[in-house]
Amino acid sequence: MGDKNPEKEIYSLFSNVAASLGYSEVHGRIIAALLVAQKPLSLNELSKRIGYSMSSVSLSLDLLELLGVAKRMKKPNDKKLYVELKGDLLDCLRKIVLFKTQRNVEETLREFKRFKNDKSIGKPVKILEKEIKRLEKYINLLSKVKLP
Repeated sequence: MGDKNPEKEIYSLFSNVAASLGYSEVHGRIIAALLVAQKPLSLNELSKRIGYSMSSVSLSLDLLELLGVAKRMKKPNDKKLYVELKGDLLDCLRKIVLFKTQRNVEETLREFKRFKNDKSIGKPVKILEKEIKRLEKYINLLSKVKLP
């Protein structure tokens, strides 16, 4: 793999699975490290464990917080910033798949509106729009499925 540190290597391997579901490698490593720690980690400790700079970790946490996957927090009488995982692995992965797919569906439908009145491309747009709307319904149903 290239990592000489076995812990970083297993985080990298885990991040490959997370990446296949829409997370970046750093997101996957953050989730892996927090899962393994089973407790909040300081931003500095998290950065060291996954092999990314604190600024990269902090930037990546923005999306994870937006999705409700992770949360930054302070502990009483401690100036350090800590990060904790919210929810379980399946929930974390489900959120990113839903978030990215819903965003892409919305953007595509918005873009299709530009072509609605164009006679030369109107029929293909209607056909493709119908399929995108089917996908949108499916994603909405998936968002309501209970996790095992």
